[in-house]
Amino acid sequence: MAVLTTAPAVPTAGPTVLLACREQQLDSVLALRRVAAHLGDLPRSTDNGHALPGQTLPAAALVCDEEATTARLARLGVPVLHLRSAPGAAPLPADRMLSRAQWPGWLEHPAGDRPTGLLAPARLSRRRERHGTLLLLSFWDVPPSEAEAFATGPLSALVREAVRRTGSCTVVGDTGLDPVREATAGLPGVTVDAAAEADADELHARAELLLASPTWGAVALAQARRAPLVFLPALGTAQRELAERVTRLVRVPSAADPTDPALWQPSSAEEQWGAVGPGLDDLRGAQGVARTLRQLLLAPP
Repeated sequence: MAVLTTAPAVPTAGPTVLLACREQQLDSVLALRRVAAHLGDLPRSTDNGHALPGQTLPAAALVCDEEATTARLARLGVPVLHLRSAPGAAPLPADRMLSRAQWPGWLEHPAGDRPTGLLAPARLSRRRERHGTLLLLSFWDVPPSEAEAFATGPLSALVREAVRRTGSCTVVGDTGLDPVREATAGLPGVTVDAAAEADADELHARAELLLASPTWGAVALAQARRAPLVFLPALGTAQRELAERVTRLVRVPSAADPTDPALWQPSSAEEQWGAVGPGLDDLRGAQGVARTLRQLLLAPP
């Protein structure tokens, strides 16, 4: 279990909220950060759920994806809001548990899910002058053979072309970054960062183009800012299913061929996102989750 807070730890006097996510999963990291941005100065606890006798438990918790953490905190009597950040994951906890799933309103959601809409970044503006490519890479739940084949094969050519076309390329990945670093070592204009340590939303505000593994975090980022989005080749079952669902409505090109000029000359916002409309209500999922968490903190069940 990984704990992620957006403010320094504070003493546990008074009600505190625990924020936890799966640092090895891009969607989970982005989801927690986007919700946390709407919590203001609400005190956050760094308790990891393994409280010792005499320690103060958090008054409530938001747990993204880590089912074992949710179950452990619930056994300790902590009210938990469980958020599933990505499709293809484990089912949501039982009805007695407060739970939500990130899912856009413009797609039919699986039966039994309690969708939030997409979790958009708190700041939707982009820099007036933008350059470079942001490449959001997720190897979470991808078969190791597929991840290694992509990292040691197409990735290098794609990154080289991104640098040539846009001047630089920042790769932000969640897990399995060693082969990515090896494949891009020595390439000028290329940096590789872990998602848990990089501010992907701010990097996107500065970037000219977004290339991303098929994930809800990337879709929300592009839709909210009406910015161009290109999908990296889908890896693993969950990414392939997400890409197939999204491209039924949204014209998202694939980066299968780095030399394809169309890849670097993206469609306008209206051409790409017109089919789903402005989506303002659908992009307020992070605010909604934060509001529910505050209610849980102030009036636990």
